[in-house]
Amino acid sequence: MTIRHDTLTVRWLGYATARIDDGETVVYTDPGRYGVLSGQWSPPDGLDTRHPAGPPYDARDGDLVLVTHDHHYDPDGIRRVAAPDATLVVYEGVDAERAGRPPSPESLAAEMGYDLVRIEEREAVEAADVSVRSLPAYNDPDGPHARPDGSVVHPEGFGVGYRFDVGGVPILWPGDSDVLPHHDGLDVSLLLANISGSVCMDRHEAADLAERLDPDLVCPIHYDTQAFLAADSSAFAADVAGRGIPVVLDEGWG
Repeated sequence: MTIRHDTLTVRWLGYATARIDDGETVVYTDPGRYGVLSGQWSPPDGLDTRHPAGPPYDARDGDLVLVTHDHHYDPDGIRRVAAPDATLVVYEGVDAERAGRPPSPESLAAEMGYDLVRIEEREAVEAADVSVRSLPAYNDPDGPHARPDGSVVHPEGFGVGYRFDVGGVPILWPGDSDVLPHHDGLDVSLLLANISGSVCMDRHEAADLAERLDPDLVCPIHYDTQAFLAADSSAFAADVAGRGIPVVLDEGWG
């Protein structure tokens, strides 16, 4: 399925991978992991899902690839989406050895001929003619997704989200994060809403964020790929629509 929004076509490919295209520039967010691009993914036992695995995805048409943190760094996924002259924007904290997915972004870029931009936690860059701004993405140790001992899956400094413009349309991918104060006041036309809960904002928190940002369209991603990411996307869509905000589900994977 392909969503149309303003000058864009948008397609969710599973997990945190979205493809955004304005007819001139193609951008991917967090490509790969869990086999969602290799065609090897299958629903975990006990997960009632409407998202069957599609055929292997190997478009290699991305002008810009955005990577938020270790959990979403996947060299195979990047190779499957990135054009030969692609630019990779990778958060400076991404560590391939720690993630257990070599090679490093530097080695991958050298191997494949990509341009590589390592971005800081709060930085604005121009990459592949796209304005990209990074935003902290983390779980508040006093927030709803902290463990009883106060530890979190995504500590501050571990990852980022991205606010970026494609064809003049401002897009927000918050990454794996709670809803945080610095999200307020962002100019967002398309919100790629993380609704999985468990390790980041859930559907209720994401709906509250949508209401605060008042985007022109909300498209949820990053849910159901694994059992711990299960979410009721239809309930999320009904909640957001009930607040007067346009929302669409893209659940035709592959």
